[in-house]
Parts: sequence; structure tokens; C-alpha cells
Amino acid sequence: MKFLHTSDLHIGKIVNEFSMLEDQKYILEQIRGIAVDEKVDAVVIAGDVYDRSIPPTEAVQLLDEFLTSLLQAGIKVLMISGNHDSAERVAFADRILEKQGLFIAGATDSDALTKKVILEDEFGPIEFVLFPFVKPAVVGAREAAGAVENVLSTLPMTMDLATRRVMVTHFFVTGDGGEMPELSDSETSVQVGGLDNVPSYFFAQYDYVALGHIHKPQRIGQMQVHYAGSPLKYSFSEVKGNKSVNLVTMGVKGDINVEKRVLKPLKEMRIIEGTLDELMKQGLQDQNGSQDYIQAVLTDEIELLDPMSSLRSVYPNTMQIVLKKHMKEREESFTLGLTVARQSTEELFCGFYELLKGEEMDDVRRAIVREVAEEAEK
Repeated sequence: MKFLHTSDLHIGKIVNEFSMLEDQKYILEQIRGIAVDEKVDAVVIAGDVYDRSIPPTEAVQLLDEFLTSLLQAGIKVLMISGNHDSAERVAFADRILEKQGLFIAGATDSDALTKKVILEDEFGPIEFVLFPFVKPAVVGAREAAGAVENVLSTLPMTMDLATRRVMVTHFFVTGDGGEMPELSDSETSVQVGGLDNVPSYFFAQYDYVALGHIHKPQRIGQMQVHYAGSPLKYSFSEVKGNKSVNLVTMGVKGDINVEKRVLKPLKEMRIIEGTLDELMKQGLQDQNGSQDYIQAVLTDEIELLDPMSSLRSVYPNTMQIVLKKHMKEREESFTLGLTVARQSTEELFCGFYELLKGEEMDDVRRAIVREVAEEAEK
């Protein structure tokens, strides 16, 4: 059996005030083309289908066109909701759509958070477990690992050891030894080293784990645990490297091959650097890349009058201008903000206490803060 694994479509996303719908339509058509050319049996979409819980009409229409085109080509679709999605909206009419080959799981019922889909090939059945994103409190847990563990413990497992299993989910999964996936600026709601971490060994009984949530395509640990990544670059921290989808081929139990199929965007996302005059001259000569999304790092020391308008005359899709003379200050500020963002509620409050009182918080007060934070997180 062959299937494509992708995730984090974020249909309807706006990046630096630029709508990405045209780019998303282009890349979804490319994914469909790969699926047809490779004669895959299914396309797996591991969450964050939309960029927000109430997507714009155009985003809904684009997803409808994409899914319809796959089903018309005889390709099944297995899709889950992510943390950006409204599970109820994504999973609307899911039981009716299953008859057409579209299988959707949204965390709309605390008693049935997962959905099992069984597909057949010449070697027998393959169990796909669709496990959408769910907030820990919904399943009586305090953190993501506890939530995942609680849900997995309720899943009945086939006793046949030859049965092949695929997990499709949308959590911040880390390596067994605490190995962290590579992140980018376009991810939100990820608490690195904190409450979001789910160790990959939780999924040891699965032959392939199709993950969403992290935008850089990568494998985690020694097992077949893969983030497909987003099909488009959504921040300038992603300019290096290519986006892709995973082509997964499964034979008998233990025989699995994962290949990347590189995606080429309608417009690239690039960082260019130089004085305003240098970049203006470069833009006039840049016939192939003039429509790309641009972050311009200006090295001018003098004050400039409306450099954005000037640059957009040659690079109409300039998204950002950064003055190099201010970059060091900005980087220091970003590092400080990132450090704070990675602290738990308890750590943040203890730091605030120490700032006000000039002394560290004692264990008794720490315990009270921890208890209150845990209650609030429920």
C-alpha cells in the first residue's frame, strides 16, 4: 500500500498581511498531482487543516475542491483536526462522507476521541488510528503526555502480531531521550520542554506515526515517527530547505519505505541583504524571482524615506524590512522573549515573586502556586 502523508495546510493563513490562498491552491494541486502519479491508495492529513477555528469562505471552498479532486481520482482521504481547527467544523458530516472514502476525526466526543479506519491491500488489513488534537483537560489530564496516554490505553489492540498499524495524530512528539524537533517561527502554541511534550515511545506499537503540528519535515527518534511538515513556508525562519510530502510504501509487517517528494511553491520565500540602492538594482534585473516573498535586510546607516514603497516597486511581494543596525537589539529581545515563552506557569510566577520580593520562593509557596496553576489548566 502507498499513501501520502502531509499536514499543517493552514488553509486561509495570512502571512505579514499577505493572503496565502493562491499559493495554497497551487501547492494542493501539486500534492494531488503527486498522489495521482504515484498511484497512492490514500492521502493522510495530520491536522491543522485550516489556520483558524472559523475559516473564511474561500478557505472552505479550497479544501472542498482539493478533497473532491482526490476522491474523484479514487484516492481515499484520512484527516484529523489540529489545534488550529474547530473539530466540530472539520468533522461535520463525517459519517456520511465515509461512504465516499473521506474519513475525518475531530475531537468532538470525549467518549470517542479516536477513529479506526481499516484499509486492505494484498498483504491484508492496515489499521489507521486517527487521533485528533485534544486539550488535556478534556480527558482528565494535566499535560499532553497524560492525555495521550489516557486515550491510547482505551484503544483495543488486535492480537494478530502481523497486523500493520499507522497512527495519525497532532501533538508535540519528542524523542525517547528528550530529543526535540526543529522548530520555526510559524509554529504557535508549542511549549518547548513543558506541558506539550509527548514521548515517541508511546507509539511503539505502530509501524508508522504520521504527525502534524511542527512545520519542518523531519523524523523523530529511531522509529518511523515523522513530521511531514507544512507544504508551504509560513515564516522567514523556514527559508532554508525544501517543503515536501512523505510517500509511504508498506509491504508485509516490518517492510516500510518512506520517501520525500519535494514541493515547489508558486512563490519562494527569500531573504535578501544590501543597501536600498543595491537591492533596487538587483530587483530590476531579477526577472525570475521578482514575485517572491521577500524579507529585505537593509545595511544602510542613514535614515531612509519609505523604503517599503521603493522596494515594492521592484519586489511587489516584499513582506518585511529589517534594518541591520537594529538586528542585534532585536535578536536579544527575541531571545529573551523565547526564554520566557518556554517557562511553565510555575516558573513564571516564581520569577515574578523573586523580582518583587528580592528572594526565592520557598517550597510551601511553590506548592500552592503549582496547585493553583494545575487547577487553572484544567
